[in-house]
Amino acid sequence: MKTKRHILYIPLAAAALLSGACTDIITESPDSYYEHDEFFTTPEKAEMAVLGVYNGLPTIYGEKDGMSLPCSDDIYYVNGITADNGRRDVGHYVVRSNNTWVRGVWEGKYNIVNRANYTIAGIESMPGWQNSTTLLRLIAEAKFLRAQSALDLVRYWGDVPFKTEPTSGYENAYGPRVPREQIYDQIIDDLNFAKEHLPWADEVGTPERASQGAARGLLMRAMLSRAGYSLQADGKLSRPDGKTRNECYQAVVDEWLAFEAKGYHQFYPGGYEELFKSFSQGVLDTSESIFEVAFLAGKNNGYWGTYIGPAVTAPQISPTESGKYMGRANALFRVVPEWKAFFDAADQRRDVMVCTHSHNWNDATKSHVLTEQKNPRNWYPGKWRREWMPLGYIDPNKTDVNFCILRYADVVLMAAEAYAEIGNTTEAWRLINLVRGRAGAPEVSSANYATYYKAPKVHDLPYIADGDEAGRLRTAIYWERGFELAFEGQRKFDLLRWGVLGDALKLFGEKIDNRIVSYIAGRNFVKGQHELLPIPQDEMQINHYLNNTNNPGY
Repeated sequence: MKTKRHILYIPLAAAALLSGACTDIITESPDSYYEHDEFFTTPEKAEMAVLGVYNGLPTIYGEKDGMSLPCSDDIYYVNGITADNGRRDVGHYVVRSNNTWVRGVWEGKYNIVNRANYTIAGIESMPGWQNSTTLLRLIAEAKFLRAQSALDLVRYWGDVPFKTEPTSGYENAYGPRVPREQIYDQIIDDLNFAKEHLPWADEVGTPERASQGAARGLLMRAMLSRAGYSLQADGKLSRPDGKTRNECYQAVVDEWLAFEAKGYHQFYPGGYEELFKSFSQGVLDTSESIFEVAFLAGKNNGYWGTYIGPAVTAPQISPTESGKYMGRANALFRVVPEWKAFFDAADQRRDVMVCTHSHNWNDATKSHVLTEQKNPRNWYPGKWRREWMPLGYIDPNKTDVNFCILRYADVVLMAAEAYAEIGNTTEAWRLINLVRGRAGAPEVSSANYATYYKAPKVHDLPYIADGDEAGRLRTAIYWERGFELAFEGQRKFDLLRWGVLGDALKLFGEKIDNRIVSYIAGRNFVKGQHELLPIPQDEMQINHYLNNTNNPGY
């Protein structure tokens, strides 16, 4: 384990080189534009360009992607019901094409894709790049980052404009929709290249840079997404044929076997709670954390532990005392409280996931006081917390807490799902129990399935048939991915690819504590529309290739 060290921020010249998203109107020869042969002259400059691609991640993962756009699901929701043309409208499924947060993520994803395209083309213009281990590794990192953004583009918006050449002028800044299956092909090609040319993580590395494990894990995620349901232009959910799905599941298993053969990645030493304390404490560890977005207060805007996490009242102190106290936490999100009772009493994940206290400022004692919240509408996502961070702050709202996009437990559960779908039920149960065992939860099997995955312990799920072993495993994976990965940016995508997002929102909305007025997603969700986000209004107006046709229902 290591203390935090963040990736370097690129100089202004390189930032100018990589500026501009595919959605921007770009002049033919802007003053800030650098030709490939002028900039890509040394491996050091090539690495600078790759770091510029990484620098696109914090612009969208600070509060929008990973935190706000994946909300609401069946686990958490955004507090408050007043329209805001931002996170609330997204979480309450009243989002419109002029939503500023949707536009910000759309532009951010394309910015990363275009930076990656420019960097890949630039490095491939350098003499001898095919025989340089260093340059091949840098191309692999750029392709990993392109694939990561491309995957999110198709998961959020379906068929979207997409290309692998850099945008260098107005005439090629825009394009028509590309079928998502074609984009998936490119994602797979990029990640296969990345896993071939990236090293596996080790104890001296950092999860803030892509590794072979990151490429393989992201490929598993892409394959499960491709095998699942998605909303088509005709407003109907569909998924690939059985042969294609089985090929995807087998590919997930193959990547898992590579993880097992390498044997490096494992669960975080010390347990589940210590894992999430380590994120808040700024510890970098490459065993369970496979890929993270780096944040540094004062350099970029990270709100993990403030916008999401238990509430903390702002300390009433002078600026010179800020090094002695916690900053504030506005706590913009809430947990669906029924989840607290769904866990087994021995499961360590329960009290990490559901935080039932806040911290209020006591002016008399000049200290924060922990206050238990008996009302379940004030229960918070608990995986990132001010109380777990070192005292002191640069900005009262911003933190140094990284966002982990991919971790080992997710890889294990993805492998369990793939094994279940190809009929290897023994291995599927084994992997589920690896994850449960780390958290101290009892072992589960088909024999005791009803004890843990049926009412009254949890809600019965009418949208998953569990009359056979395959159905019981699908139900078990539904719950275990919720128990393990809540708030980590994947739950809504899971429900989408399983084809049950609207059903889950309705069920959990009907059963939620009736004192909670902000969990209205189930009442607003429209099947055949809200499985995708709207393409931003600005893009619809500027990109004539879209023929003024937005996603269904928008």
